Amino acid sequence: MTKVAIWCRHENDNVIGIGSQIPWHIKSDFQRFKRITLGNNVVAGQSTYESFPNRTLPERNIYILTFETDYQVTDPEHHFVVNDVNFFKDFEEDIYISGGASIYKLFMTGDSKLMPDIVVDCIYKGDLNPDLTGNKVDITPCVESLNKNYRQIFPDFDLDNITTRVMVRKGEFVEQSVLKKIILEITNV
Repeated sequence: MTKVAIWCRHENDNVIGIGSQIPWHIKSDFQRFKRITLGNNVVAGQSTYESFPNRTLPERNIYILTFETDYQVTDPEHHFVVNDVNFFKDFEEDIYISGGASIYKLFMTGDSKLMPDIVVDCIYKGDLNPDLTGNKVDITPCVESLNKNYRQIFPDFDLDNITTRVMVRKGEFVEQSVLKKIILEITNV
């Protein structure tokens, strides 16, 4: 099993959202996320799940981390409620951690057995949408963990004002087929 975290954060402040919205809209960013996660298991928090169009991501199983034990999903055949992050410690299939901030923090700063093997660190270098209201949501503790526990294994890839870095956990074996697929999907424009 390979655990992959994938996020896009703002360059200057590690912001990933304002309120419940992503504060930029870059089509290639959404396409990259789709290509990387297609056919895989995606882990999302309840708010992130509810932000997906029609509360789904076609051709992916979604595991929703929530405290609500009776939470209702839109597709019970492909969407699963998980109430304890420890469920993923011995998960046998690859998982792609897609946020939000509290979910990233659970995996990046919690038990070492939960830490992702690979992080796709996308850094947006543009301006935040000034029309959005709400609290800024940042992943600074995750970026601090990234800088301490991971190393870059692929050169920066720049597209549409976003720099993408592929980071692997120091001292850990990384499944090469997963890594190659991620790099291929990042550079497949």
